[in-house]
Amino acid sequence: MFKRRKRHSVPGLNTASTADISFMLLIFFLITTSMDSDKGLGRRLPPLDPEEQQEIEKDIDKDKVLTIHLMANNKLTINDKEAHISPELRKTVKQFIVNAGPKHIIELQVDRDADYDSYFKLQNQLVKSYSELEDYPQRIQEVSTN
Repeated sequence: MFKRRKRHSVPGLNTASTADISFMLLIFFLITTSMDSDKGLGRRLPPLDPEEQQEIEKDIDKDKVLTIHLMANNKLTINDKEAHISPELRKTVKQFIVNAGPKHIIELQVDRDADYDSYFKLQNQLVKSYSELEDYPQRIQEVSTN
């Protein structure tokens, strides 16, 4: 008599721990992955109120206005004089703030085709100028009394 050989079947994989392993890998990658922070400007602009029209002063003293223009080719001008985004810009802005007094105006004109990174750097330099002059109202009084 012939003995019949049993066919060998392939044993099944034990998948009991597969879900645990996949969740542990997911948690590992979530914890170790660095997320890029948003690059943006944290500025709050006044709300647009169409009913309330602001009065535009026609008697603005030109000495109290600093015009900064960032052009499409990322060239910077301050009162129509060429400049660069650097610590020298901060120095110029700080001198203007102190000399012009508390009612100064910084007019910022940016071309639509200008690079956002340049605009971002320009805004940071302006903010640093003000932060370095934390006590600028007191300094303005000191300059005006001298």
